[in-house]
Amino acid sequence: MSTGNYGIIRPADVSPNDMDVYYHFTPSRDQIGNVNLIKLDSNSIVKKIDNPTNTNQIFGGLYTLQLPTTTFNQKGIYTIVIKPKEIRTTILDCGVLSSFSNIRGVIFDSGQIPSADVTKFENGALVGYRIEYLTTDPNAPEKKIQNLFRVVTSNNKAEAVSQNLNNTTQKSLTYRFNDNSSLIFCTVTPSSAPSVRPNALPYIGVPGQEVIITNTFFNPVAIEIDMVEYDTESIAIGLFGNQTKSIDDGIYTVYNFQNQIYKQYNLFEIKDQFDKPLFEVREERSNIDFGKDFNTITTGL
Repeated sequence: MSTGNYGIIRPADVSPNDMDVYYHFTPSRDQIGNVNLIKLDSNSIVKKIDNPTNTNQIFGGLYTLQLPTTTFNQKGIYTIVIKPKEIRTTILDCGVLSSFSNIRGVIFDSGQIPSADVTKFENGALVGYRIEYLTTDPNAPEKKIQNLFRVVTSNNKAEAVSQNLNNTTQKSLTYRFNDNSSLIFCTVTPSSAPSVRPNALPYIGVPGQEVIITNTFFNPVAIEIDMVEYDTESIAIGLFGNQTKSIDDGIYTVYNFQNQIYKQYNLFEIKDQFDKPLFEVREERSNIDFGKDFNTITTGL
């Protein structure tokens, strides 16, 4: 009998080192722009937020973005994608443990892992990571095998062991755990045959096949940022801010909500040769007349 409800959603407390950040820019919604994603440095873009009640403790699930003005400096739409970091490597072998021949696994060589990610291949550190496979067909139009992945259930350093076997259909090379080895033996799921079809072993890869290893700490996030010339406050200033018009020189001044000069314009008419008005013109001024200060003008009213 249940005595209560239990939540299953856990806020992510992932490090920026385990994130990949990309962005795409388009000048407007009517243009596609450059379809290539550009990678950013996750450590300079994503910043963790500390728990307000505990110093040096991450506040799970909440991060802030620091977008550099050198990159995000154009009017248009930026789409930012934050996803789990990918580690690309090659399967060294697919084999079994020497003492437990029914335990199959994928073997990687730590010497082929980028130096920044080697620590992730320590014993047990890969548990929960996802392995995706690239096709071995050089003529395939899509290199990644879509919707095929395996989840790492354990990983340990191991060494290869040669065995003399009478049955030539079996592999003579097996593996045993050795913490001083550079090889990593990973078990994945699913990897065993179903009981109804004992010979139908699931695909876990082949030697020499390229794979993508990704953490599962959080779900990918897409954020759309619209860079504009004016924000809502600027529009509100134009609609609701104080304004003055100088009768003598036709200077029209718009003030912000602190009564500081925000914009100034020259107001004048264009007439034809018979002195008939044709146009009323409002031209933005480049030289601000600070004598039109709002407080100075309204003093004594």
